[in-house]
Amino acid sequence: MTTPFISSIIISFTILYNISYSQINKQTKMENISYQNKEKLEIATFGAGCFWCTEAVFERLEGVEKVISGYSGGHVKNPSYKEVCNGTTGHAEVTQVYFDPEIISFSELLDVFWHTHDPTTLNRQGNDSGTQYRSVIFYHDNNQKLIAEESKLKMEKSGTYKDPIVTEISPLINFYEAEDYHQDYFNNNPDQPYCSVVISPKIKKFTAKYQEKLK
Repeated sequence: MTTPFISSIIISFTILYNISYSQINKQTKMENISYQNKEKLEIATFGAGCFWCTEAVFERLEGVEKVISGYSGGHVKNPSYKEVCNGTTGHAEVTQVYFDPEIISFSELLDVFWHTHDPTTLNRQGNDSGTQYRSVIFYHDNNQKLIAEESKLKMEKSGTYKDPIVTEISPLINFYEAEDYHQDYFNNNPDQPYCSVVISPKIKKFTAKYQEKLK
């Protein structure tokens, strides 16, 4: 004979088991969805000044699955942030954007790229000066190269900028992921002076212009 006390224990255990199973099942499905997405993701690599700014912009776009800050285009292997900031490594601060081309195209990412930094200032963005802050598109294949060149020409003809565009378009020859504390920097450090003074206003302008493309 089952006592009321034992029955309540059995019922409680059953409820907890069902909840746990449901959560595990849900997590498994999310992992499967994430894995499936990886199969169709493409990568774009952009340099547009400080990668804290660039990362904060692109990670807010619908269709962008992941953004990684790092260093590209130089001759030093596995450089540190300090080395890159010295301007002697040849690397640019860049972000690698993992995106779903069925949701957002490379051309659309380029449109955001052109409008969220100044592509007319050589080796400089605002007060950030040096070759590590150069405007650059590192293409991953010939198709990206052609699209980037066409997009740059279109921007030059549009008259959006009165000065010539100096953005470099080069093949991706290397990419070194930046130190952990640089990843998702703006979201993790919103009150840091650079974030509040430089990045926050940029994000506000960006979100106002690209409202329909945000997550």
